[in-house]
Amino acid sequence: MPARSSFTTCAAVLPWWRAGLAGVLALLLAACGSAPKQGPASGRDGPATEIPADLARVPDAEPKVEAIRPGGPNKPYDVLGRSYTPETRDLPLREKGLASWYGRKFHGRKTASGEIYDMHAMTAAHKTMPLPSYARVRNPANGREVVVRVNDRGPFAAGRIIDLSYTAALKLDLLRGVAPVEVERITSEDIRTGAWRRSTPAPAASLAEEAAQVAAAPPAPLPAPPPGPATATAPVVPTPQSVALADLPDTEAPVASGSPARADTSAARGFWVQLGAFRDRDGAVAFRQRVASELEWLAPLVAVFREAPLYRLQAGPYATRDEAQGAAQRVREALQLVPVIIERR
Repeated sequence: MPARSSFTTCAAVLPWWRAGLAGVLALLLAACGSAPKQGPASGRDGPATEIPADLARVPDAEPKVEAIRPGGPNKPYDVLGRSYTPETRDLPLREKGLASWYGRKFHGRKTASGEIYDMHAMTAAHKTMPLPSYARVRNPANGREVVVRVNDRGPFAAGRIIDLSYTAALKLDLLRGVAPVEVERITSEDIRTGAWRRSTPAPAASLAEEAAQVAAAPPAPLPAPPPGPATATAPVVPTPQSVALADLPDTEAPVASGSPARADTSAARGFWVQLGAFRDRDGAVAFRQRVASELEWLAPLVAVFREAPLYRLQAGPYATRDEAQGAAQRVREALQLVPVIIERR
């Protein structure tokens, strides 16, 4: 009974202060809406207040073999009503999707692996990749690639496949927002054998600068086997059997594959589609073989040119820029590359 009597008293008072409470709440909401908070305390993410210098020079993560244990950060979990089961086997993984990045809001906090998140290190978050893992992330829009250490879980927004640290996003030129990427997990076997160190095409941003050098100093052709019928549209292309990779001096070019050899020296003139620039010859030749196997229509026109300190994989020549651009578009769609058009005169 005393409790009921107390409830009755409160019920009688309620209408008297309800209007006043509504007014106080309205004032509080107005104050929150008119003065947005700044900085980490607001819960908003973004770059640090003071950004360290030379972040673009931060080296990629260096893969090393690390044990993957079941449980802990690799046990099944639920987020936002969805269930996730992380992989615990050392398996390759390739994905294409959207990447985002996270910064100051989580800087200094523990990641899912228990490590402290450093937004200026080369790390990333993934929903199901074993923790820890290493992954190569590529921005197909500019050809840039980075290697990151995956030590956290996320992102959980629809369509996103990886959440990058601030520095990893900076190096890929992804700080402006969510953008498509290609993700490839580096397995322990890749690390043990060194396969993860494969040569990759140079970033597209630097290829434009290199193109001017190519145009200014076109490479001299290799001495070719006895010529076949001359043509004005085919490059100098020795047969694969006629070129032993180990026998090629560093100063010679091109190293090519495809159709039988041509002796027409004018073949070097015209428009060329550059598919990549490599620091070592093996990488260029390996990529040439991939292109030839996947794009049979392009194989007869592909050649590797030695121009110290790089080996350039190019296809051509084409009589007009429009023809070269048409070929470049087909290559872009088939291989997710960003080719560069180069004119040799």
